[in-house]
Amino acid sequence: MTAATPDDDADLVLHAEVPESGDGKRLDAVCAQLFADFSRSRLQAWIEAGRLQVDGEVVTRCRHPVTAGARLRLLAEEIEEAFTLEPQDLPIDVVHADRDLAVIDKPAGLTVHPGAGQRDGTLQNALLHHFPQTAAVPRAGIVHRLDKDTSGLMVVALNLKAHARLVADLQAREIRREYEALVQGELISGATIDLPIGRHPRDRLRMAVVEHGGRDAVTHYRIGERFAQFTRLDVRLETGRTHQIRVHLAQLRHPIVGDPLYGGPLRGSGLEPELREALRAMRRQALHARALALVHPRSGAEASWERPAPEDMQMLYALLRRFAPHGA
Repeated sequence: MTAATPDDDADLVLHAEVPESGDGKRLDAVCAQLFADFSRSRLQAWIEAGRLQVDGEVVTRCRHPVTAGARLRLLAEEIEEAFTLEPQDLPIDVVHADRDLAVIDKPAGLTVHPGAGQRDGTLQNALLHHFPQTAAVPRAGIVHRLDKDTSGLMVVALNLKAHARLVADLQAREIRREYEALVQGELISGATIDLPIGRHPRDRLRMAVVEHGGRDAVTHYRIGERFAQFTRLDVRLETGRTHQIRVHLAQLRHPIVGDPLYGGPLRGSGLEPELREALRAMRRQALHARALALVHPRSGAEASWERPAPEDMQMLYALLRRFAPHGA
């Protein structure tokens, strides 16, 4: 049996594959077997609400028969943790730490906090080990999150006073977060995207720009580097909605390279084989939280940190400069 695995810390999206023993069985029964963290009644409610896909198609009938090998994708609602969160000695890159806060450079692939389908092996588990005082702070001091497969800088509060101040500053849009993203297509200039984001009206596993019921979302971007058929963007978040940068850039028809949810097929004609292979091999969104700036909760002084994109993105930049320089 293929176990259910999460692909995004913010939305609790779980994947599983129907085993041979599930061939021909009704959907809710197979889900109860594969997503064992949840009751069958809860799973039935999610199926009927359109929160489950079978091989990419939303299925809302609990009695729907499934076949062996079918791929399931479930959007589970976040539930209160009913288990004890244990500290774990996991390696983390601490960029800065003082008595009030820490700044972490999170690698791609590390889930920020436990949720449905993943109860350990997360940044939150690591923080409880490296900074035991965070046991007294909500979410072990995590103030804001990054998607599992987005790399980059995060701030963590190490005590309750710092947590309250940083959360208030985040809500007041006073914490500056800058990213870089490699997108498909050539953009002419920078701009601001001011489009509300909410749950996709038909595909409940995705976020989307929506006309009604969405939350305000503002993304600023400028050109970082131009390539033939691709662009590196410098992006600044004004708000922090789930998947905001990914959704906004996909809405512009310039999705992030490697984005498994919003990217679509790789575009680009006449690419050198080595470059095309490297682009296709990018298994996560080429998105990195490069810079973070805030007012220190104790001293009131401005503080900032910056970290370059990780090796996988740097390799793509090098290949693009070599094989797809702008104007070629």
